Amino acid sequence: MTLVDTTMRNNLIYISGGCRSGKSDYAQKLAECLPGRRAYLATCPLIDGEMEQRIALHQQQRINRHWETIEAPLDLAGAVDQAKDFDVLLIDCLTLWINNLFYEAEKTGNLPTEQLISEQCAELVNVCRKRNQTIIFVSNELGMGLVPADSVSRRYRDCIGRCNQTIAKHADRAIFMVSGIPLTLKGNKGQNGFTEKNNRLD
Repeated sequence: MTLVDTTMRNNLIYISGGCRSGKSDYAQKLAECLPGRRAYLATCPLIDGEMEQRIALHQQQRINRHWETIEAPLDLAGAVDQAKDFDVLLIDCLTLWINNLFYEAEKTGNLPTEQLISEQCAELVNVCRKRNQTIIFVSNELGMGLVPADSVSRRYRDCIGRCNQTIAKHADRAIFMVSGIPLTLKGNKGQNGFTEKNNRLD
């Protein structure tokens, strides 16, 4: 898929890291440093009690901080396209979005391929580039641990990796979170309209 080439001023920021690396907290603080209306695009489905508690915790962290929540478990590009009245979008997270695509695909016995995921991510980037917004993507790094024991989990891991590569390639800025510390992989510090001190948001 050919990506949109636009001269509109917008910023795509990609933030990844392991579990409990601080990526969601950093992404929220980053978004709250930016002016304008903010929307949280939630990809997390409510599937059990533990997930309900996680969702409630994230919601609590956004109370009275001028956020509007948009549920986007599957059609993420469509949700971004509809959120045109906002200045800042926080997508949290790409990992669960891919998980949801796998869940739906398993119903028909046709698991997504890396190529399909790459195309869907390119479509998402196309939509994001059409608008004068700052869009922050949050994702997990899953390929740095043990090799999964079953083929479906390995396919999922590989598709997450392909998704992350595609989004990071086209992002204006890429940040990797380690133990709550942001490491800038791509883009200049402070170039997206916020102020950082020692590359941290305090």
